[in-house]
Amino acid sequence: MQISKIFKFLAITIVGSALPLTAAAQASSTFGAMHWREIGPTRAGRARALAGVPSQPNVFYIGFDNGGVWRSTDYGSTWHPLFDHEPTGSIGAIAVAPSDPNVIYVGSGAGIIRPDLSVGDGVYKSTDAGRTWTHLDALRGTQMIAMIDVDPRDPNRFFVAALGHPYGPNSDRGIFRSTDGGATFEKVLFKDDYTSANDVHIDPSNPSIVYASLWQQQQGFYENGEFGGTGGGIFKSTDGGTNWTQLTQGLPPVIEANLAISRSNPKVIYATVAPGSTGAAATRGGRGGRAGGAIGFYKSTDGGESWAIAGHDPRPMGRIGGGDLPTIFVDPKDENVVYDCSTVFWRTMDGGATWSAVRGAPGGDDYQKSWVNPDNTNIILLVSDQGGVVSPNRGQSWSNWYTQPTAAMYHVTADNAFPYRLCGGQQDSGSACVASRSMDGEITFHDWHPVN
Repeated sequence: MQISKIFKFLAITIVGSALPLTAAAQASSTFGAMHWREIGPTRAGRARALAGVPSQPNVFYIGFDNGGVWRSTDYGSTWHPLFDHEPTGSIGAIAVAPSDPNVIYVGSGAGIIRPDLSVGDGVYKSTDAGRTWTHLDALRGTQMIAMIDVDPRDPNRFFVAALGHPYGPNSDRGIFRSTDGGATFEKVLFKDDYTSANDVHIDPSNPSIVYASLWQQQQGFYENGEFGGTGGGIFKSTDGGTNWTQLTQGLPPVIEANLAISRSNPKVIYATVAPGSTGAAATRGGRGGRAGGAIGFYKSTDGGESWAIAGHDPRPMGRIGGGDLPTIFVDPKDENVVYDCSTVFWRTMDGGATWSAVRGAPGGDDYQKSWVNPDNTNIILLVSDQGGVVSPNRGQSWSNWYTQPTAAMYHVTADNAFPYRLCGGQQDSGSACVASRSMDGEITFHDWHPVN
């Protein structure tokens, strides 16, 4: 019997029953024992946020666009949800305080401006390694948070890069600073209601030095209806985030930029830059409105005072701007080793002159962000459109992402098979069908299949 006929039969039975119960009471007694069960597909959805714990090399956190925060304590072999009881499941940023790994900050909202996204409601904080959470209400209006960075010496001082409302101008954009653990926030870098903050990093050797990038953008109500302009740029503060200077020497007009600081030599900074044409105003279309030129990979060796192109290989810069700009991470022990998240996960050993692929793209996935353990640089955490994976051996082998049932399904329909299958489209991953029951007990990995 088709599933639709089953529901129709149940509805007729309830309405036409002669039992001495009201319709509402009978419906309650009929369906009261029913409960939700997770049937898959047992593959992950898009994850943008991640964090590791240097002193606990087996512990990792990842955050999904629509799946909450998850933690692994066994190098990625298994993952457990930490955010199921919070009012939002859309996660854009996770930061573990370097001086106290029990303190974790989570920025909600997908953290990536794209036509397909979910908004959040500000920042959450845990002081017990994710067991319980407190909502820091002050930044509720930010809706989308792209990055959080915590002072390496003070767990109560941190910066938030807020993208703001994705579909309209609002003032809850820019860089926010808290010095009291999130009880209060101060907006320390802001240009206008159309300019978001895309990235923020504290100098690991001097917490008074902070770098940030601003991105002038607005998402359209239809795909490719957005615009972006050169009203943002890359900025630096030398007084703890109170005053900022825009960094321009050697850089093109910047629409969007992602940054990475070398831990072993903080004077070395890398940036991926989506450039605009000289004098370009805001432009429309093309996933962020890039006005001119290909994405560039830039390097500074003097703390951002001057910049130069660090490499000309177009492959690591293969993703377009407008939220899909590649993110980068510098090996904490070697300023010349940089990881790049694009359609392939890339690594350079010579500061960008040459690149090699670390992990390919068997499912058409885009890699979103990476993290390398500063105490053991063989340990890498990587998140992508298909979830999070961990490598203990510098990328030679990886855990799998079929342990994170966070697939973002757009819709669901039943077919006429027996047992019937439930099918739908998954964000960034094509379509999938899941058997409604298994021939071998619990529904498992073997009971779903990609289709079309």
